[in-house]
This record gives sequence, C-alpha cells and structure tokens, in this order.
Amino acid sequence: NDGSKDNTWNIIQDLAKSNDKYIGITQSRNRGHQSTVLAGLMEAKDMCDITISIDCDGQDDINAMDEMVKEYLNGCDVVYGVRNDRETDTAFKKNTAQAFYKILNFLGAEVVYNHADYRLLSSRFLNEFANFEEVNIFLRGMVPLVGFKSTSVYYKREERIAGESKYPLSKMLGLAIDGITSLSIKPIRIITSIGVIVSLISFILMIWAVIQYFKGDVISGWSSTVVILTFLGGIQILSIGLVGEYIGKIYMESKNRPRYIISERTYEK
Repeated sequence: NDGSKDNTWNIIQDLAKSNDKYIGITQSRNRGHQSTVLAGLMEAKDMCDITISIDCDGQDDINAMDEMVKEYLNGCDVVYGVRNDRETDTAFKKNTAQAFYKILNFLGAEVVYNHADYRLLSSRFLNEFANFEEVNIFLRGMVPLVGFKSTSVYYKREERIAGESKYPLSKMLGLAIDGITSLSIKPIRIITSIGVIVSLISFILMIWAVIQYFKGDVISGWSSTVVILTFLGGIQILSIGLVGEYIGKIYMESKNRPRYIISERTYEK
C-alpha cells in the first residue's frame, strides 16, 4: 500500500487475517508508484522463488501468469508481460503511449515496447537487482540492465475494473523524463552536437558577413536576426534546464535517502 488514505490498507489487513497466504506492507507516506513496487519486490525476494508484479486496475490479464511461470521453468529469470492489444485505450492514449516508448528508446533508455510493470522476476534476479541503489527509480529501464535471460508473454489489455487512470499525459511525461535522465546521457550529447553545429554555422555566417562588409554590400534582415537570436536563446534555456535536471538527479542521489519506508507489516519479519 502506497500510503493510500482510502480503505486499501484495511482490506489488506483483513485478507491477511483471513488467510496466512496473504501478507501486506504499507509505506509511511505516498512515495510514488515505482518506489512502492520496488518496496514489494525487495520485501518478497527472500520469501519465494519468483515474484510477479501487477497493477490492481484489472487491465492486465492474470491468465498470462501461467505462461510466465512456464517460461521461468524453461530458464528465464525475467518474463515481461507485454500488451498486444490496446483496443480499450483511446486514440490519444495509444498515440502518446507509442511516442513514450519510442522517445525513451531513442534517447537511450532501454525499455520493452508496450510493457509496463507486469512482469515475473526470479529470486536470483532480485538478489542482483538489490545492488542497484539509485534513488531515482525507473523499473522499466532498470530491469533490462541486469542482463539475465528474459522473454515476453503477450496478452490482451482489458477494461479497468473501476476508477480512472492515474497516469495522465503529465505523469507520463514526468516518467519519461525520469527514465531518460536516470538511465542515459544521450540528451546531453545531443545538445553538445547541436552546439557544435550551431557554432560552425555561426562561424561560416561570420566569415560571410565580413566578406559582404568589405564588398560594400548592405547587410539587411533585422527580422531574420531577431528570429535566429530568439531560437538560439530558446535552445540555451532548454539546455540549461536539461543540465539542471541531471544536476538535480545527482543532488538527490548524493543525499542517500531511503527509497521507501515501510511503516507497517501484516506479519512479523
């Protein structure tokens, strides 16, 4: 439970009391989806041979778990649940999700297309994954970094049982930025390349302007000059913001704060 203020934790406690196969944990406060999934995985890694994480909105097909277990028995330490049908999503949701995965991969964050957080992980994998100690957590990109044998199981995405998605476009963009800046320095390299290209163009234009001056030609075009300066100013501000994002990540990592804090358990650890 991610510090939810509704009746979620009471339901988990009741389930644990009714059957000892159910166990639960709750965080001291809401720390975000990725942190909560990680807390559950780390809590479970010494209790079982495999873990399967799944969202509770009912959209991920639980029948795919049987195929996941088969792939585990065939030697895979990681089995990704991949959606092969997004008919329940709106056109906007489909297009933004597609763009999300493409941008992540282009900018260096290795992610599995149409995979969220429905996956099987072996205890062997989790023991190695526990060595990843970064505070900025992006599981979709971090899991492939371990490198153990993996495969995918495909399923149809269903309608939500209730409620609405907690991942609107703004959160998706935030997750994409976290993923990119946590796993890749490619954006910095792209900016460096743009800087080199712009500098070369500026140098060529400077030579051209000097030649025109000595030829006595009048150099006109204040409008184009303003447009160019405005464009370059925008690039500079964007670059500063991106560098600031990376510096912010370094700052958060340097504090070495706990990634999650478990306030209660339904069992004695």
